[in-house]
Amino acid sequence: MNLLVILLSAILVNNFVLVRFLGICPFMGVSKQVETALGMGLATTFVMVVASAATWLIQWFILEPFGLPFLQNVAFILVIASMVQLVEMFLHKTSPSLYRSMGIFLPLITTNCAILGLAIMAVQGGYTFIESVVFGLGGGLGFTLALVLLAGIREELRFSDVPKPLQGAGIAFIVAGLLSLAFSGFAGLV
Repeated sequence: MNLLVILLSAILVNNFVLVRFLGICPFMGVSKQVETALGMGLATTFVMVVASAATWLIQWFILEPFGLPFLQNVAFILVIASMVQLVEMFLHKTSPSLYRSMGIFLPLITTNCAILGLAIMAVQGGYTFIESVVFGLGGGLGFTLALVLLAGIREELRFSDVPKPLQGAGIAFIVAGLLSLAFSGFAGLV
């Protein structure tokens, strides 16, 4: 039951993008098409799950026992950068079109504050290894959900009569704000 609460909390109640406002750069940059948004969301989810597992192991088996918790951010960023390189090589080989459509935003997963925030929050929350991995999965699924929702709405907005000054980023930010308000309705769920 605790794992389900952690999962639902990370997806809906404490969504990294729409509630904690982390990872806004790829959220706004890659949310123009659902296909690209889904690919970025799945890549970020993979990195979040693997990074949450790896950073938990590093924190509790290396940094804490040797009295090096001050190296936490550096160690976590190195792990995240390594995971992103693996994802980038995998996508380049298996799906060149998705790799090209993500453009600069794929390497920017490395500096995605949502992933670093997830790793730090898992440690601060005192999660066990399994809880940390579930938290990573929930964070990634929540990120993917937010990305795909915004992309779907932005695809439909292309056919709408949006005032000229609001077209493009303006309406995207308004929609993101409305999605954030909608997700605040989940606040009492867990």
